[in-house]
Amino acid sequence: MTSAHQDQLAALREKVEDVKFGMFTTTNPDLSLSSRPMTSQQIDTQGQLWFFTSDESAFVKNLAAQPLVNVTFAKPEDSLYVSISGRAMLIRNRDKAEELWNPMVGVWFPEALDDPHLALINVDIHSAEYWDATSSKMTQLFAIAKGVLTGKRPADLGEHVEIKL
Repeated sequence: MTSAHQDQLAALREKVEDVKFGMFTTTNPDLSLSSRPMTSQQIDTQGQLWFFTSDESAFVKNLAAQPLVNVTFAKPEDSLYVSISGRAMLIRNRDKAEELWNPMVGVWFPEALDDPHLALINVDIHSAEYWDATSSKMTQLFAIAKGVLTGKRPADLGEHVEIKL
């Protein structure tokens, strides 16, 4: 991974680290899309997104056949929106589970790391995109109102970054 990619990945990790819940979208056997909220555990320095899951979850059983996923994160109060696409895989890795374990996960897995259904989902990030409005809400509203009056699209409302890994 180039240093430019490392910098982009670091910026992406920083954007998502405080937005714990993402909508994890998968493709069903009938090719329809389905989403569910999941708690992100980590985006590592290799561009891997990690989640805890149960191997009994219905959507997990289809990941091998339909591994392409999308995870979206939003923090509307900060005008931050993130979309991550990649290839998901169900993994059983005790060392990684120990590294990521926290008390909140224990709510779902009462037997902790010894739970027979504890698994990880690893998403190998292929691309990501984020929109982050750096200006204040008042500045954003003013720019939008100005656009309505002038018929011109508002400019400089924040940054929009596309990342290909």
